[in-house]
Amino acid sequence: MYLLYDLAVLISWNILKLIALFNPGIRKFVVGRKNTLPYLQRMRDPQKPLIWMHTASLGEFEQGAPVLEKLCAAYPEYQFLITFFSPSGYEIKKDKLNPHLVTYLPMDGSRNCAKFLSIVRPEVALFVKYEVWPGMYRQMARQKIPILLISAIFRKRQAYFKWYGGLLRGALRRVTHFYVQDTRSEKRLKSLGINAVTVSGDTRFDRVLEISSNAKPLAFMKTFKGKRSCFVAGSSWPVDHRMIAPYINQAAEGQCFVLAPHKIDLKTIEHLEQLIEKKTIRYSDMNQGDLEDACVLILDTIGLLSRTYPYAEIAYVGGGFGTGLHNTLEPAVYGLPILIGPGYHGFLEAEQLVRAGGIRVVQNTGDFEAEVSALFKAPELRSDIGKINEAYIQEKKGASDAILKGVQSLLG
Repeated sequence: MYLLYDLAVLISWNILKLIALFNPGIRKFVVGRKNTLPYLQRMRDPQKPLIWMHTASLGEFEQGAPVLEKLCAAYPEYQFLITFFSPSGYEIKKDKLNPHLVTYLPMDGSRNCAKFLSIVRPEVALFVKYEVWPGMYRQMARQKIPILLISAIFRKRQAYFKWYGGLLRGALRRVTHFYVQDTRSEKRLKSLGINAVTVSGDTRFDRVLEISSNAKPLAFMKTFKGKRSCFVAGSSWPVDHRMIAPYINQAAEGQCFVLAPHKIDLKTIEHLEQLIEKKTIRYSDMNQGDLEDACVLILDTIGLLSRTYPYAEIAYVGGGFGTGLHNTLEPAVYGLPILIGPGYHGFLEAEQLVRAGGIRVVQNTGDFEAEVSALFKAPELRSDIGKINEAYIQEKKGASDAILKGVQSLLG
């Protein structure tokens, strides 16, 4: 089976190299992996033990970050390696995690994995959420390197629970211990005969609490908001914009809007501006005078969304109309009422907060206008809904501490 898997990995790699000639994103994926082993040979300090954390992309890194920070504090004598699967995560974080080692995960063939591990020699490895790699797990098991899968969540539709998922089930059985988000995931693992499972919760709760407690004020947001009531739409898509724009166009004088599109390419920004009749300003073009006069601020940048939520009275989180719901925890931690589209099933925290009443679901433009109008007119209602979300975050914190204890039990 592994011979066929290695062959499939090799074929995929050669196809990707061809695509890279024409696709800049894939080119980064390929060139970055060519540099992985030389980079590690230069930077790996053989005198220090090493802890390795692997994440798929930026979102999963944020999920693992609170665990990483606790491990750094507990093991200052260790070297730390953070690997990414996708260029989007790597490119953003490669220069921001000093003194840690940051690189790509190699392709999952047996030879690549063996070379990688011979250089890295980790004492323990933490893989975040969905990151299960049969080739790497097999090589790690051979070398008796402990594998922890953290903030993991398992669903019936995943290949592990299908007749064709034998290779992936075998990889799961090589994991030393699972730290899962919910009891359903625990039960599904146990149905496979896997019992080394702790229901620790989701480390994203720790992350949003940490970000909110350390967030620095944004002077431009204070100027933009002034004495107005503010609505923030985060990670929004064109379908969201078409629903939101009609409300903005007839909004009352004392209301302002921040829109943070998921994609910030010029075409997306220009299309958004065409939908809005009120005065808009882009973050990239702003100055203090323009901010006070504008009704809509478009964040055509990355990294500021979570810091704008404290200035909002109402939040909308995009992706619920088909692309995949984005992070509802970022506004929830600030005690905001949250609106989302109907596609929230499979997102555990959204499901729970919809049932609790902290998140409201809108199906169309009419729903959206009715909900936003009611919330802007009723400060007490906003407060009551927001308290549900804030309490939910507080109740779910602590997953990082549970995982830290698990690592400490392995390392001594």
